[in-house]
Amino acid sequence: MQPLGQLEKLDPRTVWPREASDFTPWLLSDAETLAEVLGIDLELTEAEHPVGGFALDLIGRDLTNNCVLIVENQLTGTDHGHLGQLVTYAAGTEAQTIVWLATNFRDEHRQALDFLNDLAAGDVRFFGVQVGAVRIADSPPAPLFELRAQPNDWHATVSKDAKTSSAQAGRLPLYVAFWTRFLERLSVERPGWSKARKPQAANWFSMPCPFKGLSYYSASFAQGGKLRSELYLDSVDAEQVQKLFECLAANKGLIEEVYGAPLTWEDLPNRRACRIADYSVGEVTNGDAFDDYIDWFFDTGARLRAAVDAALATGAIDA
Repeated sequence: MQPLGQLEKLDPRTVWPREASDFTPWLLSDAETLAEVLGIDLELTEAEHPVGGFALDLIGRDLTNNCVLIVENQLTGTDHGHLGQLVTYAAGTEAQTIVWLATNFRDEHRQALDFLNDLAAGDVRFFGVQVGAVRIADSPPAPLFELRAQPNDWHATVSKDAKTSSAQAGRLPLYVAFWTRFLERLSVERPGWSKARKPQAANWFSMPCPFKGLSYYSASFAQGGKLRSELYLDSVDAEQVQKLFECLAANKGLIEEVYGAPLTWEDLPNRRACRIADYSVGEVTNGDAFDDYIDWFFDTGARLRAAVDAALATGAIDA
């Protein structure tokens, strides 16, 4: 039998001596560790983001829920000051996914996050994540993130039902059923596409793509009984979105050649977003066709990713 090593817990400050100059830059460049523990797809785009006269540790996007995500770090135990900062920064950025990282969570602060999640009823999500580090023998240290507080999913489902028209609300359980099956197959057949683990009660499911802070891949049920597989470009900076769309459009021939079929190029002039998409026929009410729909999403998603990668390889487009 192969001998087993013993896992040793380390003081996080031996790995990241300083929060601002060591931990925050590391997390900005290695957001996968945080995405894994939260069970969502996310991207971190900026450190020390100004909020009034203060500086937020990290800001980015929760791609799974399509909203602003913020992170407040401390390489100490939780305290009232950081809890206040967390709420202040959430209000100042209109974030809907809020993450508090600390080396230890006092019961009072964990309960405060639970209280905030109950008040938000799914519209805003508060997470508490305990930061640690481990190693085996002389191996390099590895981060260890553990959830200490998270949203109540039941509240999220009830909230969405209450705020949706009766016709739409009737479809929400069907969307949950479809994305549950989608995620089951995604984890086996396309594990690199997403870290999300919980299905959405929505008609869309978004996944990361190369253009950080500007876009995501999406599978969705569009209006008119259609399936839509797309690269969706969106940002508060509409000019940046338009510039990226024009760069991609300049490579339309190559993208469609690699994709293997024409795509729709939607400038969406009345919105700040643009999209490059393919469509098929499908309704979430047709449960017998779920696996066929997923086959189509996987096939078109793989070809769209290959086409975008080919355009990036030309060097004419910055990721």
